[in-house]
Amino acid sequence: MAVGFGIIGCGMIAKFHSLAIRDTKGAKLVACFDVAADRAEAIAKEFGGQAYSNLDEMLKREDLHVVTICTPSGAHMEPAVAAARAGKHIIVEKPLDVTLKRCDAIIDACDKAGVKLATIFPSRFHQSSQLLRQAVDQGRFGKLALGDAYVKWFRTQQYYDSGAWRGTWKLDGGGALMNQAVHSVDLLLWLMGPALEVSAYTTTLAHERIEVEDVATATVKFASGALGVIEATTAAFPGSLKKIELSGSEGSAVLEEESIIKWDFAKSTKKDDKLREEMLGRTKTGGGASDPAAIGHHAHAELFKDFLKAIKDNRAPAIDGREGRRSVELILAIYKSAQTGKPVALPLKSDPVMKSATKK
Repeated sequence: MAVGFGIIGCGMIAKFHSLAIRDTKGAKLVACFDVAADRAEAIAKEFGGQAYSNLDEMLKREDLHVVTICTPSGAHMEPAVAAARAGKHIIVEKPLDVTLKRCDAIIDACDKAGVKLATIFPSRFHQSSQLLRQAVDQGRFGKLALGDAYVKWFRTQQYYDSGAWRGTWKLDGGGALMNQAVHSVDLLLWLMGPALEVSAYTTTLAHERIEVEDVATATVKFASGALGVIEATTAAFPGSLKKIELSGSEGSAVLEEESIIKWDFAKSTKKDDKLREEMLGRTKTGGGASDPAAIGHHAHAELFKDFLKAIKDNRAPAIDGREGRRSVELILAIYKSAQTGKPVALPLKSDPVMKSATKK
């Protein structure tokens, strides 16, 4: 019997979830919900299932086993908690939510209900990302010295004007960091390990009528002793593919979206030559650098596949709620540092109070 999926929130990203469900063996879209009935009906018409404008009614379905949360970032908690209480397993689009308090409420509700929880970070499922993680685990970099993330993207003013929630602290949770660069922040933590301290600057330079940053820089001290840099912007025309750079005493590698453009180790192997050739041209989309819809759904499908296996094997998903919380915490620490002008230690004891970004 197929595992029944439901989608909560039928905006742009819901289509990618629908495609991933379609391509996941053993999964079937049975329902979709949105407060705007026409959006839910559009998804149902294209991908099947029943459209709902009443969430409680959808959650009563006995053939609904998993829900994916595709509402604005700061509106993830309420439907996730409702779904957990209804006994549904939950997949939440990035970020898990926009405050630690709200992230913890989702995690706690799922723990109490005994349901699985995953956070959408598809970049981890790219083959290139997996290869970098394997090299880290095998110690091929020697002593890791630097771990850097660069997200130099572009968003028009029309992008921010297209939805009242965009560019707000309450529902977007932040700007270039929380909305766009959160994927790279997650990858960096996954590869480098936990962060101990950050020092940062943020500002708003190229966009009007938003509360949040469109430019951010941060230096990071990792628990391993390594250092790093995070750069994020939505003001870099025309937008470039995101990069992760790892540098160590015995090796260096650069990941550009799904492609590996540098792969050099002191102890080189024949497999390295083949890998460099095979992984150089792996990026087939714009990676969201200038168009948020210019992404693929294949890695979403891999995440959904892992989620179904986690249910079957009664284990945690590869990227569970606690994993999803880590990137939110680091970004909030960056915001706190930028607003106080001081280094900020991790873990955070509470959510920082956000103020509107200022132009400088």
